[in-house]
Amino acid sequence: MEQHNGDGEKVMEEKAKLMTVDDISNTVYIIRGQQVMLDQDLADIYGYEVKYLNRQVKRNAERFPEDFMFQLTKEEYENLRCQNVTAIKNSMSRSLPYVFTEQGIYMLATVLRGELLNCNPKFHTHYFGYSFI
Repeated sequence: MEQHNGDGEKVMEEKAKLMTVDDISNTVYIIRGQQVMLDQDLADIYGYEVKYLNRQVKRNAERFPEDFMFQLTKEEYENLRCQNVTAIKNSMSRSLPYVFTEQGIYMLATVLRGELLNCNPKFHTHYFGYSFI
């Protein structure tokens, strides 16, 4: 059963889907020389629909400078699609997807108050290959 907040947005369900490090590392791409994740993949991890995740980002735009996230160009998007990236699920969408750097993912977790971050504080650092202990 879906849960919604006061704005009608879907919120993360109580039981998170178990994801392995391999599942997550398969969603990290190198774009513009940076390791990034697609908005759709992050929406799946956090249990949000991508349009609601992006709405929260837009409401908090001052927290997401270009080194935290950026929108793909048409050429970058086509390159990912040509590489058979199955993670691009919003290919029917009219807008180009956003991608988030490691810093952007931390900020996104703060904005969304993600359950996964609360359950495992090292969660985000593992799939970028860093450890901040």
